[in-house]
Amino acid sequence: MKQLKPRNIVLLIVLILLVDQALKVWVKTSMPLSRDWDEFHTMLTPYDKGIRPLGGDWFQIYFVENPGMAWGMELGGEWGKMALTLFRLIAVIAGVFILRNFIRKQYHRGFIICAALIFAGALGNLIDSMFYGIIFDESTHFHVASLFPPKGYAGFLHGKVVDMLYFPIIKDKILPEWLPFWGGERFTFFSPVFNIADASISAGVIAILLFQKRFFKKPEEPENPVVETNTPVDDKVQVL
Repeated sequence: MKQLKPRNIVLLIVLILLVDQALKVWVKTSMPLSRDWDEFHTMLTPYDKGIRPLGGDWFQIYFVENPGMAWGMELGGEWGKMALTLFRLIAVIAGVFILRNFIRKQYHRGFIICAALIFAGALGNLIDSMFYGIIFDESTHFHVASLFPPKGYAGFLHGKVVDMLYFPIIKDKILPEWLPFWGGERFTFFSPVFNIADASISAGVIAILLFQKRFFKKPEEPENPVVETNTPVDDKVQVL
């Protein structure tokens, strides 16, 4: 199988970062933080109507900010946020050497692409955490952030990750009462709000899980190898 060139992997990572960051900057500088439109049904001004997410019933650009880990979880306030960002930074730095090692050892090209997707996604969200608090002012439900303001909304390593992709394919359905634990509750699929970096990480991880046998397949050895020799064999010759 033809091996991937390092420059192609670099181009893939750069492409994902450009798309991810371009969408994040556009959302951050074009929209206030989104909230449920039902909460604002009495507002009549055009600016207030901008709070409504963009899109249709099953797909929306829904601007939220994630101050912590996946699924909006936080880790111990400001110090926890800094520790989380530093952990991401160390993981990304280590990822450079790990990815380079995969290329040098000529791992399966599909596996290398998946590793590059995970790396690009991690780096994309790390950029938010490191720099967005410095280069943007605060986004609120009534204020659209500015790029490169006199003062940012947070310091270095304390930025919030920008999420915007929302796919409520099945929205606000009531689960059957007979269902254990969740019976009678409202249900939305797919409820998480994510970004291109998150999608890149998820695609890489899911592909590795689905195709791991192909990615890590060992070369088959012949069951009965044939040894050719020009030495005459008879009862007096010992074959080693």
